[in-house]
Amino acid sequence: MLTVQQNQRVTLTGLGTPAGALLRQYWQPVALTEELHGERPAVAVKVLGEDLVLYREENNGYALIGRRCPHRGADLSYGRLEDGGLRCPFHGWLFNGQGVCLEQPAEPEDSNFHTKIQLTSYPCLERNGAIFAWMGLGEAPPLPGFDCFTAPHKYSFAFKGLIEANWLQALEVGIDPAHASFLHRFFDDADPKMEYGQQFRDTTDGAEITLTQLLREHIRPEIHVDNADHGLRIISLRDLGNRGTHVRVTNLVFPNAITIPLTTDMVLTQWHVPIDDVTCYWYGLFTTFELETDKAKMREKRLELYDVPGYRPRRGKENNYGYDPKEQVTKTFTGMGSDINVHDNWAVESPGAIHDRTRENLGTTDKAITANRHLLLKSIDAVQANKTLPVTLENVSAPRAIDTIAADKDWRTQWKRAEAGRRERSPWVKTEEVKPHVGQ
Repeated sequence: MLTVQQNQRVTLTGLGTPAGALLRQYWQPVALTEELHGERPAVAVKVLGEDLVLYREENNGYALIGRRCPHRGADLSYGRLEDGGLRCPFHGWLFNGQGVCLEQPAEPEDSNFHTKIQLTSYPCLERNGAIFAWMGLGEAPPLPGFDCFTAPHKYSFAFKGLIEANWLQALEVGIDPAHASFLHRFFDDADPKMEYGQQFRDTTDGAEITLTQLLREHIRPEIHVDNADHGLRIISLRDLGNRGTHVRVTNLVFPNAITIPLTTDMVLTQWHVPIDDVTCYWYGLFTTFELETDKAKMREKRLELYDVPGYRPRRGKENNYGYDPKEQVTKTFTGMGSDINVHDNWAVESPGAIHDRTRENLGTTDKAITANRHLLLKSIDAVQANKTLPVTLENVSAPRAIDTIAADKDWRTQWKRAEAGRRERSPWVKTEEVKPHVGQ
């Protein structure tokens, strides 16, 4: 458990807060490119408690600037996209993507007043359908050379969803390997080709087992948490007897992302980005290695579950997450349908907007959560003391995530071999270590 002061230290992320200062030292997704499609490629966004406007520039780059005009506070999300920037409809003040005031047309022609005005601005870049911003101090570092960034567009898909709770609650569900045996339990196994999480796994004796059956029947995983250059590597083992050992490798990508396997070919990298202290978005970059993604089908499936443009789940606390007590008896452990995102949102939101961690009692399965909190507090202290961060994500290797079956006790070698084999079969993964992109 944490003290009241520690809980505030790791959860509050507005300007001037310790955790807010830390999160600003890493690239953060702030929107999907699909949000800027249409006749007017501009959208109001709120990130880490800051009200901002994101717009597509004339050169097809992206700019992120303060939402309130520094003249008299008008809302620039209604601004005119013209003359190389965003012009306030109130008095015509024009700002470029660096927040520089270029014109004040109502002022005297010889006035230099505009040179004294500066809006908040943050550099942006786009990767595979998501727009990332650098909101930290100093020059932006390179974007890490992760698979989700280096994969060709045809092997990726981006989406997001609203969560009405603090960002750390969402992250801590993602680094908890034990919950899947309960929260995502299905009593019957549907067609594995139709449902995520129910794909077949080959076992060492030639038999087949669905992942949902595996999780349902093996509820007590052996969990290992290893330090990694990207944060933490989390390995959960489930002994299948003569079938071998199921090995699931997931990752904490510090400070607010996870990388997890979804299918034998698809990996999800998911950020949990504060809107403010009591709401956040998850941003997901889905990456495949061998098969191209069917973007239209993936988006259609998610639009069945989320309303746009707000990306609010259709099942949420306002309709009790679709809870059905009969279903809870006969079909699913939660009674909340087959979408695991609904299950996760309930787990994240039900403790309250900001979970009171002074009242919790962590067990042995929570070792990744405990390790992350230590790393989080240590990193916050480093930022406050202006010292080097324990995890910088510069020049780090891509986090590896996979589900596989190990035939013997040498599971560490076998999961690495299985993951390397997937990469070798991929038509786009380079054999050499991927170099990071230039940040700006």
